[in-house]
Amino acid sequence: MLLAFPSWLGFNIVGGTDQQYVSNDSSIYVSRIKKDGAAYLDGRLQEGDKILAINGRDLKDLRHMDAVELFRNAGYDVSLKIQRRLQPQNGPVGHRGDGDSGGLPLAAVLVPGLALAAAAVWILLRYRQRM
Repeated sequence: MLLAFPSWLGFNIVGGTDQQYVSNDSSIYVSRIKKDGAAYLDGRLQEGDKILAINGRDLKDLRHMDAVELFRNAGYDVSLKIQRRLQPQNGPVGHRGDGDSGGLPLAAVLVPGLALAAAAVWILLRYRQRM
């Protein structure tokens, strides 16, 4: 089962104790990064990355839906602890590092992105009024 989160996060996950994505591994993985979403614009999160924690909350031994709820309720200041995959593949097979990415502050992309979108809408509306 693949569920999307609020569009501003811009990525989907797979995995969990009830839906293992990798044999004998109930971890949560990034399955897809949506173009122009916060994760895509930030550029640090990659498909196949294992998500170890969100906002300091460990994702170990969670059912898929429980992990989904944590993401949905994460708020706008999101920090992820990830473990990078070894190399691009169809599925996350190998990993490297100690899993500490230093966090992923998606709000650093979200706030300027929303401001830019609001400015673009305002300009479009002003342009239409003049026509």
